[in-house]
Amino acid sequence: MKKIFLSSLFLLSIYMVKAQDGDNENTQADTAWKHIYRASYPRINDLVHTKLAVKFDYAKQWMYGQEWVTLKPHFYPTDSLTLDAKGMTINQIAVIQGKTKKPLKYSYDSMKLNITLDKTYKGGEQYTIYIDYISKPNDLKLPGSAAITDAKGLYFINPLGKTDEHQEIWTQGETESNSAWFPTIDKPDQKTTEEILMTVPQKDVTLSNGLLVHQTKNSDGTRTDAWVMDLPNSPYLFFMGVGDYAIVKDKYKNMAVDYYVEKQYAPVARKIFGETPAMIGFFSKILNYPYPWQKYDQIVGREYVSGAMENTTATLHQDGAYQNARQLVDGNAWEDDISHELFHHWFGDLVTTESWSNITLNESFANYSEYLWRQFRYGQDAADDLNFKDMQGYLMSGSENKDLVRFYYQSREDVFDAVSYNKGGRILNMLRNYVGDSAFFTALHNYLVKYKFQPAEAQELRLVFEDVTGQDLNWFWNQWYYGSGQPTLDINYDYTNGVERVVVNQTQKSGKIFKLPIAIDVYSHEANKKRYKVWLDNPSDTFYFASAQKPSLVNVDADKVLLCIKKDNKSADEFIQQYKYAPKYLDRREALDYFGKNNMSELSLGLKDKYAGLRLFTLQYMNNQNSFTSPGVLDQIEQMAQNDPDKKVQAAALEILVKTKDTKYLPLFQKHVNDSSYSVAGASLEGLAALQPDQAYQLAKKYSSDALGKLGDVVAEIIEKKGAPEDFNFILDHFKNLPLSGEKIRSTAAFAKYLATVKDKDNVRKGVDEIMNFRKQIPAQYLKYVDPGLKNAFSKISAAQQQFGKSDVAKYIDGLIP
Repeated sequence: MKKIFLSSLFLLSIYMVKAQDGDNENTQADTAWKHIYRASYPRINDLVHTKLAVKFDYAKQWMYGQEWVTLKPHFYPTDSLTLDAKGMTINQIAVIQGKTKKPLKYSYDSMKLNITLDKTYKGGEQYTIYIDYISKPNDLKLPGSAAITDAKGLYFINPLGKTDEHQEIWTQGETESNSAWFPTIDKPDQKTTEEILMTVPQKDVTLSNGLLVHQTKNSDGTRTDAWVMDLPNSPYLFFMGVGDYAIVKDKYKNMAVDYYVEKQYAPVARKIFGETPAMIGFFSKILNYPYPWQKYDQIVGREYVSGAMENTTATLHQDGAYQNARQLVDGNAWEDDISHELFHHWFGDLVTTESWSNITLNESFANYSEYLWRQFRYGQDAADDLNFKDMQGYLMSGSENKDLVRFYYQSREDVFDAVSYNKGGRILNMLRNYVGDSAFFTALHNYLVKYKFQPAEAQELRLVFEDVTGQDLNWFWNQWYYGSGQPTLDINYDYTNGVERVVVNQTQKSGKIFKLPIAIDVYSHEANKKRYKVWLDNPSDTFYFASAQKPSLVNVDADKVLLCIKKDNKSADEFIQQYKYAPKYLDRREALDYFGKNNMSELSLGLKDKYAGLRLFTLQYMNNQNSFTSPGVLDQIEQMAQNDPDKKVQAAALEILVKTKDTKYLPLFQKHVNDSSYSVAGASLEGLAALQPDQAYQLAKKYSSDALGKLGDVVAEIIEKKGAPEDFNFILDHFKNLPLSGEKIRSTAAFAKYLATVKDKDNVRKGVDEIMNFRKQIPAQYLKYVDPGLKNAFSKISAAQQQFGKSDVAKYIDGLIP
C-alpha cells in the first residue's frame, strides 16, 4: 500500500498519533499495549482454495454471497474452524460431502464465525465449507488508519446515481478488512487460490485477481464474470472492482497490462500508466526473477483515500492518479506510486510478511522500488532527491523510538508509518551500499526463490543475505531492524603538520552508539581525490590522513547514504569546493543550503545545476529569502523563465519575476499565460494580476473551465478577490475537484474566507456542505488537528450570514461541527 497523507498541517501527527484499534486485538487503554507481544498468528487451519459467487444490491449497499472455502489442518488434527467474518448476516453453513451439503453447527458474534466441523480432520486432510451470507459493509463500524479512513472492506460509490460522480464498487483489504465481504482466515500468513464470480449490470466491467475466464449474459440484464487466480495469495490481496470503465489495453511481452479508467481519461491513460511495461521489465531484470503473475491491471477508484493498494494483479489507485494532458506536462505526479505497487507483486504478494510486525518486508521494499526506478529511468540525482526527501519525512515524523520490526503496537494499523516506509527504504539503501550491488540483488533473488508463495519474517531475509555475503549481519539487523532511532553526527576538521584530522562525534540523545561503515573522500585539488573506507563505532572517532598540503575538501559519507542527522562543520571555501567537485546530489544540495543560510552569492551556482530539482531548490530558496535582487541573478532567472527545459523550474523563475512587479516582464507573462503547463500558465497569470489586475480577472474567467494545479489556484484567488456572484460555481467546483492532499487543506482556509463574503444563502450552504464532505474523508483520529481551524472559519461565515440577515443559514452552520 502506498500511503498518501492528508495534510502537511498535521504531517507530524500522522505518524505519532495512535489509531484506535478495530481488530479484536484487545487494545488496552493508555500504555498497556506496550506489554502485549504481537506474535505471529497461530495456524490451526490453512486456506487452500476460495470460491465466491456474489451479486450486489446497490440500493441497500449489500452484497449477497455464496462461498466454498477449502481448508486443511496445518499440522495437528482439529474438529473446529474459526473464520473472520465482520458484520454479516449468515444464512447457512454446511460441509460439502460429494454433491450434498451437510449443515454444521456454529456460533457467530458479528466478528468471528466459530464452526464445529462434522468430524476431526487430520493434518493436511482437506475439507470444503459452504457459506451463504450477506455482507453489509455500511452497517459495520470499525475505525481505520492513516492509510484508509475505515475498515469496511467493500465500498459502493454513488450507488444510486444521484450525483455526477462515477458509479463504482471497489474493495480494500489491508490490513484485515476483506473479511467484511467474505468469511476467511484474514491473516497475512495465509495463502489461497481463488475464483470469484461477479454478477453485475451488463453496462459495467469487472476486475479481480487473476484472469477473466468466462462471461455469461443473464436474462435479467445482468452479466456474470468468472475470474480465476490459480496461484496462491493472501486474503487481504483479494480484490473486486466494478464500474463503467474504459479498458485501455497495453502489453508486456505477451502479457496483458490493462488500465481501467473513467472514459474521459482513456486518451491519457497511457501517459499516466504507460511506463508500467518498462517497469515490469526493469524489476524482472534486476531481481533476476520474472514477473510471477498471469497479468497486471490497474484501476482508479473514486473516494479511495489511501494512495494505492497492491491487490494481486489488480492494483487499485486513488483518483489522484487521474491527470489530464496539461497536468502531465509538468511531470507524472503518480509515477512513484505506480512503481511502488508494482514492486509489491514481488515483495508483499509473492513473498508476504508473516505478521504485521514484519511489514517492513512489504513496505520498505516497495518504498525502495521508487528509488530504483528513478535511478534507472531518470538518473542518480533524481533517485537521490527522492532518497533525501523520504529521509526528511522520517526524521520529521517523531518516530525515533519505533523499531522497524515492531512486536509491540496498539493497533496493527500503527505499523504503516514513516518507519516502515521511509526509514525502511533508507535502510535497504545503506545495506545495498555496504554489501554491493551484486550481492544485494543476488540476495533478493534468492529470497524470492526460497519463499515464493509463502510468508516470511525479517530474520529469514537476514539469513539469505548472510548466505550470499558469507558475513554475519546480526549487527546490521539488530541495529536497524530490531532497534530504533538514528545517529546524530557532529563532524569537525583540522589540518596540522601534514596531517588532516577528522573527528566524528555521535551526539544522539538516546546514548545508543551506531556502527556505521562509511567512505571518506579526501580531495587534494579540484576533483582529485582518494577514498578511505572506515567504520564509526564509538562516541567519538578520529581519523588521520597524511597530506602534503591542506586538502581542498574532506567529504565524510562520500556516498551520501547514511540515515542520520548531520552537522558538518566545513568552511565556506570547502562548501564551494564540495558544490563544484563532489558528484552527488546531496553534496550539491548541502552546499547550496549553506550558501543560502549564509547569504552567499554562490547560491546562484544552483541556477545552472544540471539537475532540475536543484535548480528548483535554488529558485525556491531565493524566493523565500528575497535574495534575487542583483541584476546578474535576475538576468539568469529571466532566461530560465523564458526557456528552462523543466516546466516546474520555469514556473518558479516566473514566480520570482512576479515579486519584482517590474513592468518589463509583462511581455514575458503575456507570452507564457497560454502555456500548456498549468504551472507556467499559473505563474504568468499571477504576474499579470500584479501588473494588470483587470485584464487578469478577464483571463481568469476565460481560463476557469480548464484550470488545475497552479493555474487553478491563481484563477480561484483572482476570482475570489474580484469575482461576481455568477463566479461561485467555478470556485465551488475548483475546491471540490482538488485532490485529497495538503493542497486541499490549504485551499480550505481560502475557500472558507471567500464563503464569508457570499450573500446567497443557498450558495453558502453548498460551500460549507462541500467542506464537510471533505472533512468526512479525513480519518477520525486526525480531526482534532483540523476541526479547530474549521470551527473558526465557520464561525466567521456564520457571523457574516447574521450580518446579511440570514440567521437560518447561520444556525445551520453553527451546528455542523460538534
